[in-house]
Amino acid sequence: MKKEIMQGNAAIARGAWEAGLKVAAAYPGTPSSEILREFAENYPDIYAEWAPNEKVAVEVASGAAIAGVRAMASMKHVGLNVAADPLMTLSYTGIKGGFVIVVADDPNVHSSQNEQDSRNWARFGKVPMLEPGDAQECKDFTKIAFEISEQFDTPVLLRTETRVAHSDSPVVLEDRVESKVVPGLDPKEAPKYVMVPVNVRVRRKAVEEKMKKLSEYADTFKYNIMEINDTSVGVISSGVSYLYTKEVFPEWSYLKLGMVWPLPKKLIAEFAKKVKKIVIVEELDPFFETEIRAMGIKIWHGKDVIPNMYELSPEIVEKALKGKKYKEPKIRVKPEDLPRRPPNLCAGCSHRPLFYALKKLGAFVFGDIGCYTLATAPPLQALHTTICMGAGVGQAHGAMKALGKDWLGKVVAVLGDSTFLHSGVTPLMDIVYNKGNSTTIILDNRITGMTGHQEHAGTGFTARQEPTNMVDYAELGKALGVKSIRYVDPYNIKETMDIIKEEMNKDEPSLIICKDSPCMLLRRAKPLERFKYPFYVVDTDKCRGCKMCLEINCPAISWREGEGQTKDGHKRKGTAFINKDQCVGCEVCAQVCKFDAIVPGTK
Repeated sequence: MKKEIMQGNAAIARGAWEAGLKVAAAYPGTPSSEILREFAENYPDIYAEWAPNEKVAVEVASGAAIAGVRAMASMKHVGLNVAADPLMTLSYTGIKGGFVIVVADDPNVHSSQNEQDSRNWARFGKVPMLEPGDAQECKDFTKIAFEISEQFDTPVLLRTETRVAHSDSPVVLEDRVESKVVPGLDPKEAPKYVMVPVNVRVRRKAVEEKMKKLSEYADTFKYNIMEINDTSVGVISSGVSYLYTKEVFPEWSYLKLGMVWPLPKKLIAEFAKKVKKIVIVEELDPFFETEIRAMGIKIWHGKDVIPNMYELSPEIVEKALKGKKYKEPKIRVKPEDLPRRPPNLCAGCSHRPLFYALKKLGAFVFGDIGCYTLATAPPLQALHTTICMGAGVGQAHGAMKALGKDWLGKVVAVLGDSTFLHSGVTPLMDIVYNKGNSTTIILDNRITGMTGHQEHAGTGFTARQEPTNMVDYAELGKALGVKSIRYVDPYNIKETMDIIKEEMNKDEPSLIICKDSPCMLLRRAKPLERFKYPFYVVDTDKCRGCKMCLEINCPAISWREGEGQTKDGHKRKGTAFINKDQCVGCEVCAQVCKFDAIVPGTK
């Protein structure tokens, strides 16, 4: 047997390949992004694409499954909200080739706009769900998910969490095995897939029959594992929560659930008879607890002591259940001794001058999901809402309809290029159709920046870096009916402020597109080539210590205490300092300085 240390997401991709996967589609979202990237980079026999959003990803993958091949869609937890529309009906229609949807939850909201428990979708959508706890299970559960999908004619949800998706552990590698389903489309199957009411009523019964069979299957599912040790306490858990609890209380008995929906009720009842007290340890919602209590089984401890928010850990579980003190592993550096590194936009990022301009204009900014959400932090503090992908555009429109023309010149919506294509096009269409007058700014950095530089329809490249068509945002805006379309160079702050102010004051829909502003980390675009100088420095003979340059919050600029004075005699209590190793020469700080104290550096 060949073994390899793999990340959970890489193990999912490996499991899908071993299971004979043919088609994969996804929209990037932490902590799920690496799955599709693995397909694109390491598995050439799998068709892999970045879809414009999660709904489209599920539709593409489900189309392939209906055509009889194994398919997968992957996304983060909020992405499943977007994909819920097709999911809820695919539960009725079923599939032909195996179809697995990977949903990666983000407990403790490391990189999300909310914290939610995707197990609820399995119950709500009437589809089975598996939950692995380490990389080996990620691979194994992915393979068996395809088998369950074909056996029971249903989509299968595979739920991971941040710690599982991004943790590494040994994985046994096996050969690829093709599905036995014969690909093809049969018009005679229309009653199964055309969900008009007469067919829905038939399929509705099929859904309940499917769930009944799956419930029976769950009781014999080999990854629902009962471990009988000390029978004084029995723990029911799953995934990484099981590992946390087992690490602290190895002597207790356990029922580890690999299939988290439908629940193995007979197995749970059997386990309950073998132990004196039952503890349920699960991250986020009391999903197991609610269902098990409904079975009439008495629970000793659940969410009365286990937190229902953020991530669990061995320490948290130990403290909650009042067991023996957890022995922390020895580490060389204590977390409290590490320097604080708050999230910040990269040095030279084009979002920084754009939001500085919006702050100076005093605009109320309806924001969106992306790196630019960091503009809400001090000292910029220039973004005022972030709800979900594409929401800022529609919210700006709604706000202007509510407040009227008195608020012209005061409201704007901002979103990135990938987010615009994900779900910003339709609200912009709505603004035009319903005679709105709000302004939308597209921050075109030519990539999906926040989740790790994934391609999209506006970058000109596919997931495998093949050149392809690139969406023209101005032409798209014209097609939607927007007449006032402007470009701005965000690195020219004065010009940017003038254009934004002019557009916000127009009593009509307007679209502003940031040009020539690729992500600073996107080497393909060579963003540094546009800057005149490699770095800037502070002329201490001119610096008055006003700290204006600190307002842009560039990581290359810091403050040095120390009394002194300028060449013309102005006294100061310190000076700004620019680290030339971090500075990229974007010149934004030089534009902000009123005393010409920031000048080009020399090598």
